[in-house]
Amino acid sequence: MTTSGTSAFNLDLNDIIEEAYERCGVEVRTGYEHRTARRSLNLLFADWANRGINLWTIEQGSIPLVQGQITYDLPVDTVDLLEHVIRTGAGNAATQADLTISRISVSTYATIPNKLQQSRPIQVWVNRQSGATTPTGVNAPQINVWPAPDGSQSYTFVYWRMRRIQDSGGGVNTQDVPFRFLTCLVAGLAYYLALKIPEALNRLEPLKQMYDEAWDLAAGEDREKAPDRLVPRRMYIS
Repeated sequence: MTTSGTSAFNLDLNDIIEEAYERCGVEVRTGYEHRTARRSLNLLFADWANRGINLWTIEQGSIPLVQGQITYDLPVDTVDLLEHVIRTGAGNAATQADLTISRISVSTYATIPNKLQQSRPIQVWVNRQSGATTPTGVNAPQINVWPAPDGSQSYTFVYWRMRRIQDSGGGVNTQDVPFRFLTCLVAGLAYYLALKIPEALNRLEPLKQMYDEAWDLAAGEDREKAPDRLVPRRMYIS
């Protein structure tokens, strides 16, 4: 027997909605059913952002630091920063170096006496704004570095961030998830829809169980496979 020779299976939005409604025991008949399903799908993506690190949404970025400037905007769709360094001598193999910059809380940042002191930045406070559009503009996430960059050399803030999952889009769009999460995606949408469909209330508990199991399987696979290395930090008391 011969195989298909392809491995490109995916579902567009219409397929996902149809499959989810079928699991609820109903058919898609109106435009409103599509609209409410898209809304539920976007809420599902928001829930996934709170469940941990989604590896496919990790992106690297950089911000050139300016002498004396302490506050910088991150991309609007940033959920959180995972790692960050201060890069000096960027672009030159002989001089480029990535140096540690520690993340601190708002409480720690607030207690710094002189926030305008200039030197190489060694601490950063990540101000996780909503990323929503307000009457005065976009409320983008920001970073505050300390000390403020000095003029002795060029500094670049290099980071690895977790971005938002893209919106569900229209009927012909595929979703911003790897194929490994398709089963979890359909199961989650079916559960969300069952909460709103009276005819599906008797399926609510098994749909919830199927969603939880699908999430555990997908999230358990979507993880770093490298071994952990723990290095104690030496502390000295003078």
